[in-house]
Amino acid sequence: MNAVVKETLLAPAQAVKPSIFQHPLFRPGAALLLLLLIDAALIPGFFRLEIKDGHLYGSLVDIVNRAAPLMLAAIGMTLVIATRGIDISVGAVVALSGTVASMLVGGAMVINNGVPEYVAQTPMALAMAAAMGAALLCGLWNGALVAGLGLQPIVATLILMVAGRGLAQLLTDGQIVTVYYQPYFFLGSGYLFGLPFALFVVVAVFALTAFLLRHTALGLFIQAVGVNPVAARLAGIRTAALVVFVYVFSAACAGMAGLMISSNVKSADANNAGLLLELDAILAVTLGGTSLAGGKFSLLGSIIGALIIQTLTYTIYSLGVPPEVNMVVKSAVVFLVCISQSDRFKGLWKRRAA
Repeated sequence: MNAVVKETLLAPAQAVKPSIFQHPLFRPGAALLLLLLIDAALIPGFFRLEIKDGHLYGSLVDIVNRAAPLMLAAIGMTLVIATRGIDISVGAVVALSGTVASMLVGGAMVINNGVPEYVAQTPMALAMAAAMGAALLCGLWNGALVAGLGLQPIVATLILMVAGRGLAQLLTDGQIVTVYYQPYFFLGSGYLFGLPFALFVVVAVFALTAFLLRHTALGLFIQAVGVNPVAARLAGIRTAALVVFVYVFSAACAGMAGLMISSNVKSADANNAGLLLELDAILAVTLGGTSLAGGKFSLLGSIIGALIIQTLTYTIYSLGVPPEVNMVVKSAVVFLVCISQSDRFKGLWKRRAA
């Protein structure tokens, strides 16, 4: 009787335990928590938050604010990778959109009633629309090459990776374009309700994407194309249109990230803006549990992956470690992620666990 009662009492606990550790977000969430605890132990006042002039300041706020462009890029990259694709032109789109917006906004000083003011050369809304239009055209180009001409995604986006940044450099003659229009800075460095405005942009994009994936057939279609594109096409799904959409969406997210970066630094640097951002976005997506083989994806996991990367970068810089170490650490993380997703490693791990 005692054995039966003991079995009954332990059964729920045993049932709950595997579900927690086997949850797709457990590993990225645990990794992020571990990094935060290490920072708390090594960096004095890491979790301290304070309010100055109505704005919330602290290390955590700084990490989230600086991770905003990467989170946007990771959201778009998630859908691309979920369809068995890849987009390595994200950094070039960031540079191009930031360049277009900065060149159009510009800014010049005028004297109004004896007070110097800066005015935009082009209405800011029009400049931002032109920048987003350029980004959408880039995504349409990638989608047409992949879905229309059947090029391999890495080859198709490699073309834009080189040409897009080259076009941005041609537009600026290789020089840094400075922006002097104050309202433009709000997107990347402004505050709303005490929090960085960039965070609200990320939350809005994430909420809209999550709604489309969960409450429409879009998520199911993306998963079907990622699992088996031929079967999806035979089932009646317009796979070509879907592939074009995910590349356009990825470029749109990159375009918003480009606006955010140029707004934050108050300039457009076609040579360095968004440099290697596509690799960070791919790493963030894979860290979040999205399979590089397609079909399986996690939007929230990609956000956590982006926070992991930014937290890791913050930790390295705060501890005074040379910046070059950051690249070595990222390469090690990429290696471990790729190994952990291999079928042979998974089979070996299951046999060891058994």
